[in-house]
Amino acid sequence: MEKEWCVYILECMDGSFYTGVTNDVDNRMKVHASGKGSKYVCKKGFKQLLKVKSCLDKSDACKCEYAIKQLPRSEKLSWFDNQ
Repeated sequence: MEKEWCVYILECMDGSFYTGVTNDVDNRMKVHASGKGSKYVCKKGFKQLLKVKSCLDKSDACKCEYAIKQLPRSEKLSWFDNQ
C-alpha cells in the first residue's frame, strides 16, 4: 500500500519555520531530529512538528509546500487551518 503524501511545517530551535513534504511523517521527524534531514534543519536544529496536512499525491504536496513558502511568516500556520 502506498503511503499518503503530506506537507508539514516544523519549528527550529531558533524559532524559524521549515516546510517540507513527505510520505512518512514519523520517520521524517526522526531524521530531522537526528540532524540528517535537511541542511536548513540540521543547521538550525529541530524543535517540534507544528502542523501536517494530507495531500492527494506528491505533486499536490509540492504545490502546497510552494504556496506556504510564498506566505509571510505570520500566515504560514493559519494556512493549515484554512485548507
